[in-house]
Amino acid sequence: MKKNKLSATLTGLFAVMIVFFACQKEADSKPNFIFKAAPSTGIAASIGTDQILEKDLVAGIESDLYDAEMKVYDIKFGKLQAMLFEKFMNQDPNKKGLTNDEFLNKFIAKNIKVTDPEIEKFIKDRQIPKDQLNPEIRERIKQFLEVEAKKIAVDKWIAEKTKKSPVEVYISKPQRPVFDVNVKDAPFKGGASAKVTIVEYSDFQCPFCSKAATIIAEIEKKYGNKVKVAFKNYPLPFHSQARIAAEAALCANEQNSKFFWKMHDAMFADQAKLDKDNLLSSAKKIGIKEADFKSCLEATKHKAVIDADMAEGQKLGIKSTPTFFVNGKLISGAQPIEVFSEVIDEELAK
Repeated sequence: MKKNKLSATLTGLFAVMIVFFACQKEADSKPNFIFKAAPSTGIAASIGTDQILEKDLVAGIESDLYDAEMKVYDIKFGKLQAMLFEKFMNQDPNKKGLTNDEFLNKFIAKNIKVTDPEIEKFIKDRQIPKDQLNPEIRERIKQFLEVEAKKIAVDKWIAEKTKKSPVEVYISKPQRPVFDVNVKDAPFKGGASAKVTIVEYSDFQCPFCSKAATIIAEIEKKYGNKVKVAFKNYPLPFHSQARIAAEAALCANEQNSKFFWKMHDAMFADQAKLDKDNLLSSAKKIGIKEADFKSCLEATKHKAVIDADMAEGQKLGIKSTPTFFVNGKLISGAQPIEVFSEVIDEELAK
């Protein structure tokens, strides 16, 4: 019995020692970082005489950093707008005795009324399946549209208030990262020597890229030959038909650049028809020489070009499609035309 007690005691002591040394080992194994001011500009870290430069640290993560900085900016600017809105309301003589919501509904958003056609348009634009629609969903859509309409009404009201006395904002807006993007022999449209070049990395099977195609069409309509739009293929690996669609576009381009854009539009218009037979059918309708197109497609003649586009995109840090570079300035995703116009107008003004 005593032997068992002694054994148990020793076992317990041994267990405590294991935990102690394990904790000690864990503490000792943590990297030894010393946070301090850099000895000179552009250095991110150093160990002995070796240095890690800031430019090397941010290489490949520029878009991530920009997105993070924009989130911080948007939070700050959103609160600033709310504070200004409240200040303007409190200064308004009609505000007396009314809550903020009462004033908003009575004087700013008094004419807002969401109609059935607007609800139907929302359902169509968002492609909401009919079997998912019910009175509750329709009511939620109506409430959402009312909120969006109120936001627009508030913007207009504040615009009127600040027409003669603009608000000076001292919050710094993050600058878009700028990349050196080589257009090379990429298919393009617009002004060949335009002051602004938009390089698009896209995937013909990507639904967001299809949406982006309509935005690019809006940009063409607005700016004409002031803008050059170049297209680069970036078929994502999980889109099984994106690679053959990229080949089809370049095979069309081989015959005539106008055929590239016709094929581009046809494939984005119906992304369910990107298999070989449908691509051949689309090419025939467009007026492409069928035999030459088929031979080009089956030989995967432009594989090297597509691979080169992909490699360039990876070096630029592209993680998703569509990704755009407006005179090298990064725009990620199918953003509204207003986002593009802001950058384009800045570049045209230079």
